[in-house]
Amino acid sequence: MLYTLFIVLAIVSAILLVLVVLAQNSKGGGLSSQFGGSGASNLIGVKKTGDVLEKLTWGFAIAIMVFSLATNFTAPNTGVANDEILEKAKEQQFAPSVDLKKLAPTSTDSTKK
Repeated sequence: MLYTLFIVLAIVSAILLVLVVLAQNSKGGGLSSQFGGSGASNLIGVKKTGDVLEKLTWGFAIAIMVFSLATNFTAPNTGVANDEILEKAKEQQFAPSVDLKKLAPTSTDSTKK
């Protein structure tokens, strides 16, 4: 339940982050001037609008990181895949070792005379 909530919050934050970034003024004017953002920036003030959008951008970016970490800690633990991997690792660890000296041929070296 909590896992799903964090995923939904991360998705909503990502969508809002995209909208805030698109609303910012770039060198080309951005979308804020096309959707009436210039009138709002005149009402609030150009400098303050930029500050608010910048703070929102940082806030949403940090929120996405926090929600991503939170989903890691609240993820449901199925344990099936991890157990299989651990069992295979234990089998390989305790596999009988092979003595290479016993496998080497016992022929005489023809270069020594």
